[in-house]
Amino acid sequence: MLYKMAKSFLFRMDPEAAHHLIIDGMGTAAKVPGVPALLSAIWGTSVKPELSVDLFGLHFAHPVGLAAGLDKNAKAVTGFSRVGLSFMEVGTVTPKAQAGNELPRLFRLPPDEALINRMGFNNEGADAMAERLAKLPKRRIPLAVNIGKNKVTPNENAADDYRECVRKLYLHGDFFVVNISSPNTPDLRALQHGDELRMLLDAVKDEMEKQAERHGGLPKPILVKIAPDNTDEQLAYMAEAIQLSGMSGIIATNTTIGRDGLTHANKDETGGMSGRPLTERSTEVIRTIYALTKGKLPIIGSGGIFTADDAYDKIRAGASLVEVYTALIYRGPGVLKSIQQGLLKRLKQDGFSRISQAVGADHR
Repeated sequence: MLYKMAKSFLFRMDPEAAHHLIIDGMGTAAKVPGVPALLSAIWGTSVKPELSVDLFGLHFAHPVGLAAGLDKNAKAVTGFSRVGLSFMEVGTVTPKAQAGNELPRLFRLPPDEALINRMGFNNEGADAMAERLAKLPKRRIPLAVNIGKNKVTPNENAADDYRECVRKLYLHGDFFVVNISSPNTPDLRALQHGDELRMLLDAVKDEMEKQAERHGGLPKPILVKIAPDNTDEQLAYMAEAIQLSGMSGIIATNTTIGRDGLTHANKDETGGMSGRPLTERSTEVIRTIYALTKGKLPIIGSGGIFTADDAYDKIRAGASLVEVYTALIYRGPGVLKSIQQGLLKRLKQDGFSRISQAVGADHR
């Protein structure tokens, strides 16, 4: 009810203005004594051991986290850690601050429960994010840093940008996500294919190992976020290259440039689409990647998760964890508790005692 009231107001605003209002407001409110506890009381989820996941050397209270793109500059980490998420991504962040693409660049499609964005990695830069994260108290949930390249950096120099992000943010992330799949930075998706992918991932891994040696401890996990608009042949190559490069996992998927099934007038806007129309395709990609890697490469499923069924389908297809974004915009933080409760029911129906037993169940 609380979010329904807020939504009626927010959806009268420009989408990006509403976005900034929520992120900045949550960041400011979380600094007020008592507010984080209040957020937990309203939206927090209870601990259910059967839903816990241990992956990448990290503990996740349940499988559902926040995808990158909502908190681009890590302004609301404290607040988001209190609304029922088990982990979150911040970013995409680039080495240098950049304004992104021209306005307007974010569009709602309410009948389709979808969003289209062409933001273009607008962010305050790696230094600003590092400074902000350094001031936070101990985190309650694992934090992933999603990294990208600046628009002005040519692809042949992209590895330098990803290295710089790792150098500047190494101490502040629990794991890192290499974003090579946004459709809104020119030629970025070309890095998913050919020698460019192998060379980029080798460079990121090398930098991660250097930072681990410098600061002590093991190198932090690195995942690669891929697009849903790849053919099976392209997915096969990518899966092989990602495995051979020693990456820790894959996030499937980013937004799509497809427009199948959309009804709203904004369907013709350029950019990446997220939300309900992406549900089936992202699950198909998860299923394909799991089969290609024989379940040996962990997958985080992302794309069109609104219900427990959506999340559970991705888990049975091969995802160990899942992420939401657009569902939070349309349904509010309460969707997290609903998904958690629904997952418990589905585990029981299938005779599983832990969520890990359901991962890849469709392949058995």
